[in-house]
Amino acid sequence: MPSLKALKNRIASVKSTKKITKAKQMVAAAKLRRAEEAAKAARPYTERMEAVLANLSASAKGNPNAPKLLSGTGSDKTHLLIVATADKGLCGAFNSSIVRLARERIVKLQGEGKTVKIVTVGKKGYDQLKRLYGDLVVHRTDFSAVRQIGFAQAQEIAEKVLAMFDAGEFDTATLFFGKFKSVVSQVPTATQIIPAIAPEGVNPPDLKGAVYEYEPDETEILNALLPRYVSVQIFRALLENVASEQAASMTAMDNATRNAGEMIDSLTTQYNRARQAQITKELIEIISGAEAL
Repeated sequence: MPSLKALKNRIASVKSTKKITKAKQMVAAAKLRRAEEAAKAARPYTERMEAVLANLSASAKGNPNAPKLLSGTGSDKTHLLIVATADKGLCGAFNSSIVRLARERIVKLQGEGKTVKIVTVGKKGYDQLKRLYGDLVVHRTDFSAVRQIGFAQAQEIAEKVLAMFDAGEFDTATLFFGKFKSVVSQVPTATQIIPAIAPEGVNPPDLKGAVYEYEPDETEILNALLPRYVSVQIFRALLENVASEQAASMTAMDNATRNAGEMIDSLTTQYNRARQAQITKELIEIISGAEAL
């Protein structure tokens, strides 16, 4: 059985840990509200852009002059996986669930004989992927020095991805991130952004028999819209990640705080029993000595 001093030191240590987890929980709760508002505010713009893209792509289908970002390279040999995670831990299984989804896709693609390249956004994604797939990582970035994620960071990543596509370094790009559903639910999500396709469930707007006339034509609009679409999708993923990270962190720290409290109660009970046993032993020794006299 541990000594009284060891138990006392351990109780003090767990109490210190509990204070840290409680503080982290409160910080995450404060940040979550702003992050959730930002993620939800970005969704209508993204969804509307997806609807416009669905309408334009339907009009441009079969056009030999359609942009490569829409029609693709004509090949499906090389895949780029953009894995966006958080820069910090202490947020439960948030980071590992995104990485797990990316790993499953890597295994599937390699099993089909495809070439896989990886771009990581966030320290935790790179730290987990480098163990098995470090040779596949062609670019990595993190925003640990950035106080607040903005569109400039998303555009920086998009410009890098678009430059790689223009150079013929990949045929298909898929973005991995955690979609915020609620405080207790963050869903790992994979979205193909190059060639651009309308996500499932997104249909062109119902024109009720009306016909759109584009000025300039669909191809010129798509040439301007598609690079913006890639940036917007990455920006949305970053905002969803921030909200999901704070929600997962709040939940994880709440669980850790409650577990610390239960551990303190258990250790305190063990400490009191050990102390009582020691007092009883000392009394027996005193009584035995008195009787011997």
